[in-house]
Amino acid sequence: MVSQEKMSVKDVAERLRGIEGGLTQTLRNLREKLTKLESERASLMAEIEELKKAAEGRASRLESEIAALREEVKSLKQLLGASE
Repeated sequence: MVSQEKMSVKDVAERLRGIEGGLTQTLRNLREKLTKLESERASLMAEIEELKKAAEGRASRLESEIAALREEVKSLKQLLGASE
C-alpha cells in the first residue's frame, strides 16, 4: 500500500510539471499575441492618421474648387444680366 501511495505522489508531481509546462507555453503564446496585436494596432492608428490628413487635404481642395465655381457662376450671372 505504501508503494502505491509513493507512486501516486510521483504521478501527481509529474502531472503537475506537465501542467506547469503547458501553462508556461500558454503564457508565452499570449505574450507573443499581445505584442503582435499592439504592433498591428499602432500600425493601423498611423494609417488612420495618414488617411485623415489625406481626406482633410481633399476636402480643403474641394472647398476651394467650389468657391471658385461659385465665383464663376456669380460672374456669369452678372455678365448675362448686364447684356440683357
